Amino acid sequence: MKHYTTAAALVLAATVALQAQKPMSAPKGGKAISDELIGIFFEDISSAADGGLFAELVQNGSFEFNPTERDGWGAGTAWRFLRPGHSLGRMEPRMDQPLHPNNPTYMRLHIERVKEYYDYRGWKGVGLENGGFDGISVKAGNRYDCSLFARNVEGAAKKVRLALVQPQGWGKDPKLLAEATLEVNTPAWRKHEAVLTPTEDCANACLQLLVLTTGTMDVDELSLMPQDTYKGHGLRKDLVEALANLHPRFMRFPGGCVVHGGGDGFWNTYRWKTTIGPRHERRQLKNTWGYHQSMGLGYYEYFQLCEDLGMAPLPILPCGVSCQGTNGGWGMKGQAQDVVPMSEMDEWTQDALDLIEWANGDVNTTWGRKRAEQGHPKPFGLKYLGIGNEEKITPEFAERFRYMYERITRQHPEIVIVGTAGPGSHQGNPDFDNGWKLAEELGLPILDEHYYEPRDYFLKSRQYDAYPRDRKTKVYLGEYAAKDKKLIDALAEGLYLLHVERNGDVVSMTSYAPLFARKNATNWNPDLIYFDNERPFLTCSYYIQQMFGQSAGQYYYGQCVRFQGDDAQVVQPQPDVHYGQSVVLNVKTRRLYVKLCNAEAQAKTAHLDLSRFRGMKSTATKTTLAGQPDDENNFDNQPIAPKSETVKVAKKMTLDLPPYSFTMLEIAL
Repeated sequence: MKHYTTAAALVLAATVALQAQKPMSAPKGGKAISDELIGIFFEDISSAADGGLFAELVQNGSFEFNPTERDGWGAGTAWRFLRPGHSLGRMEPRMDQPLHPNNPTYMRLHIERVKEYYDYRGWKGVGLENGGFDGISVKAGNRYDCSLFARNVEGAAKKVRLALVQPQGWGKDPKLLAEATLEVNTPAWRKHEAVLTPTEDCANACLQLLVLTTGTMDVDELSLMPQDTYKGHGLRKDLVEALANLHPRFMRFPGGCVVHGGGDGFWNTYRWKTTIGPRHERRQLKNTWGYHQSMGLGYYEYFQLCEDLGMAPLPILPCGVSCQGTNGGWGMKGQAQDVVPMSEMDEWTQDALDLIEWANGDVNTTWGRKRAEQGHPKPFGLKYLGIGNEEKITPEFAERFRYMYERITRQHPEIVIVGTAGPGSHQGNPDFDNGWKLAEELGLPILDEHYYEPRDYFLKSRQYDAYPRDRKTKVYLGEYAAKDKKLIDALAEGLYLLHVERNGDVVSMTSYAPLFARKNATNWNPDLIYFDNERPFLTCSYYIQQMFGQSAGQYYYGQCVRFQGDDAQVVQPQPDVHYGQSVVLNVKTRRLYVKLCNAEAQAKTAHLDLSRFRGMKSTATKTTLAGQPDDENNFDNQPIAPKSETVKVAKKMTLDLPPYSFTMLEIAL
């Protein structure tokens, strides 16, 4: 018998669904807190972009590596010259008549003789081979977009063979995985494209380009991109999925010290305008951390990623002051910064104003049109903008920051400006104190604090309990981490985040740092997510961040949990107490979250009184992260991961907490 849905039934169903999603009122006793506490901070450190989040598989595809970036580097870095089958020729880096002024170097191939010697599927010609980043990982049946710009300089039209091969060792023919041919027949630069589909999996493939016709040909901007990227947006799928599973509310980018040129002065300062538009028109430059940035992952991709994951973008712009690493100033002693003359600060200010227009402007505006031309006519909805990153708060910095802040807020009062408290954000540090003084003078909305400390700091410190509650400026804890990656370090961070959550009326945002690190190319330890070409490796700290990201809310309740043996609820633990609790209500999703950390060697019993919360379901999801204090997830072993189960709950109940554990209850209301 068929059942027909009437219009009235549809209206009723829609009304019920709408009422179910309607925010509930918060019971008394709660403190309003930020529901944007957990975000992420992306910086191109430890090869997090090229060879990492950006899915490009060819290294130095534009031939722009050079000795100013690293000794021994050059246009041919990551490339091998091929002359199989007794063919003759040579390669020659050139910079005259480039593809684009921002991408000046290209490779000229002189093909003098093409002679087939090996009878191996036409393996002959003169050309190049690229092994990517520690090999190119490809999967059977997956499709890979291969492209290059080329022009025929001398001789007949050039037949070009593109191939994915697996090396077989010295003196042996490579194993063919996929191939395609194309013809280069014009004297002007032209983009050529092909799709390569490997016949089998390979973790160490190489991409070959072989010219099969004598003469001279120029090539530039070689690329091999998997078609299977996150939402087709050119980012590595498994790494973005790891980010999505953190449930971050915002993303800060592109740094970090990358923002203001690190120890190299202003010449390699990150300027957002040179990272948008077609890839071959983006200006590449040396990374602060000692390697090359292709800018394939640029501002457009950052904003697009924020949109894909529902994160608020938080771009950080330089403010005319270099990192104190300049001139050997990493000791933080004295004045080691370079500064832009005040007469030139309008340029840096205009960069910020143009970014706001690019992100939020109508398609009829100058910069809004550029965004639309790249494929995104709808505004991105920029809310936050950071000015400066971890600079010493010198008089020169204060003058330039004030100049930019006043002019930006005058034109865009709707934009929330995030300032910096300098390096080492603790009371008594002159930069920290000067940063807060400047913030209060300006009425700055948010100030970015940074600190990396041993685990004991996070186990014992209650830094934000003493912060004034009436201060207008909120805290963004933009970079922090315990200085190791064992379970006990993650639990220390978890205990500290309970403290942050309790102070969610003072602290509005946090982001663990650094985010990514590539195996065998790590500049900094620890990091939240490690990876190789095949997969990500999630640390214990990752899972702590994940649980906090899953349990965001708008109200904090501090009187709902008492630990066995304590005289009262442990709302504000003493430094020698390494356990704690937090109860957070999300009125939008109608979820209650109870988080309990036990970073001690003895089991604990927690008594819960949730009587004030109406409509509790009888079951909840219980997630536990537990192990031995020195347990550590690494490339060879991943012993620590959260375990979830469905449990019965009541308004008054007890929970047993294992030693060295973090437990979370998610209860529907």
